[in-house]
Amino acid sequence: MRLQNAALGAAGLAAFLALGEVVPRLGLVKKEYFPPTSRIASAFADELSDGAFWTALGDTLTGWALGLAIAVSAGIVIGVIVSVVPYLREATASTIEFLRPIPSVALIPLAVLLYGSELRSVLLLVVYASFWQVLIQTLYGVQDVDPVADETARSYGLGTWARIRHVLWPTALPYVMTGVRLAAAVALILAITGELVIGAPGLGARIAVAQNSQAVPEMYALIVVTGLLGLLINVGARTVERRALAWHQSVRGEVAV
Repeated sequence: MRLQNAALGAAGLAAFLALGEVVPRLGLVKKEYFPPTSRIASAFADELSDGAFWTALGDTLTGWALGLAIAVSAGIVIGVIVSVVPYLREATASTIEFLRPIPSVALIPLAVLLYGSELRSVLLLVVYASFWQVLIQTLYGVQDVDPVADETARSYGLGTWARIRHVLWPTALPYVMTGVRLAAAVALILAITGELVIGAPGLGARIAVAQNSQAVPEMYALIVVTGLLGLLINVGARTVERRALAWHQSVRGEVAV
């Protein structure tokens, strides 16, 4: 089944690449705006041989990884504390619902004022956007804890930390892993967006330079790189999720299928 899905995916990708080659050459779109796949592939190969490209890739991955690590750590810790401490969930609910819908890109002027075009500006955007993904999922996961199991743990004399470890955490972990997977994708989007708009070092800034210099094939090649990064991050996040939840029924059922 997996081989069949992989074959179908490869066939779909091949058809898409062939369409991207044929459409510009038939004159349906201008080559100046959408070059054929072969030209993009040639520009992609040139990027791979350029040391500056690898430096930009490293800058982007650094901002993504640091921002994601901060957001995940803060989201889990704050989510557990807010859920466990009595009345804290109700006291913070309105604040969370007010801050969560604010688009991260709306913070770009603030980031520029505080940190200019440095890595810290990108981190501010990445952490803010990713944090809510993890926090909300953690809150939902803790809410899903079986009250009977919690009361049973209390009756056996388990303390707060023991109940968190043996009752709360196993229940919340599937939700947390979903939040981490979503946050990983959001972090990449905001890292690229921050670099593109702010001019911080990374692939986004390199895309902006290619656009302004009318290097259209190079621009599309860099966009392809960001797409490949997103694919690899999603695959990696799913792999980590399956391993972390190997004991969970959802993953065991998925493997059995």
